Amino acid sequence: MSEKGEVDLTGAKQNTGVWLVKVPKYLSQQWAKASGRGEVGKLRICKNQGKAEVSFTLNEELTAIEGIEDKTVCAPREHPFTMQTVGGQTLAVFTETSSGQSEERSDGSSSGSGAGAGPDKIALEGLVVQRAECRPAVSEKYMRLKRLQIEELSKPVRLSRQLEKPVTNNYRPVANHAYNLEYEKKKKEEGKRARGDKQQVLDMLFSAFEKHQYYNIKDLVDITKQPVSYLKEILKGIGIYNVKGTHKNTWELKPEYRHYSGEEITADD
Repeated sequence: MSEKGEVDLTGAKQNTGVWLVKVPKYLSQQWAKASGRGEVGKLRICKNQGKAEVSFTLNEELTAIEGIEDKTVCAPREHPFTMQTVGGQTLAVFTETSSGQSEERSDGSSSGSGAGAGPDKIALEGLVVQRAECRPAVSEKYMRLKRLQIEELSKPVRLSRQLEKPVTNNYRPVANHAYNLEYEKKKKEEGKRARGDKQQVLDMLFSAFEKHQYYNIKDLVDITKQPVSYLKEILKGIGIYNVKGTHKNTWELKPEYRHYSGEEITADD
């Protein structure tokens, strides 16, 4: 809560007594549907053999309950009170009005300035002199309402159902993705590559190394069209694999097989 001002004790000074009544949830929901400050029902108080009998009758236009599949369900109109004692407790009813708003009290007077900003205002409306419980009269309407409410609450939030038509969108499952197919195709092509004559492969490698000093294995496979394992086997005899430095993960010829001029080496470096 925000900053509070003084508590308005007008209700206590006027010795205002209030009733604290417990009502069913559906009844409070129906009251909230009343337009403006319209009438929600009638409270009847009478005495039977010296004992007070209290009942509440809901207005006819507020009996229709929405949100349930069966649109014809209606709330019961008659609600007898079960009277209870306060039981030695001191109970009070307070109201809180936000700053800048005015509130109409039960006696018809208006509290709050209606303008300006300031602390929220708390007012004592009265002391609880009677407690009661508002219960619906047992009837066919009420039993039907409760049954439908229970059925509505027992429905699962998620339902499974059989689709009549296949789902057609951009997220349809595929047997295999394009990049997987490309990888498999490349793998098969490499597997089908027949080992060429070793001397012919050496000639292709020496010819390639005359153009550049360093090659990665992928480029050499493309040049010679040989299986990777077979190509590495040949390269181990004539080349050196660089594992670090500027030309990491590349192959170059062993010094005894090199035929570079000084200018060519400088340019490749």
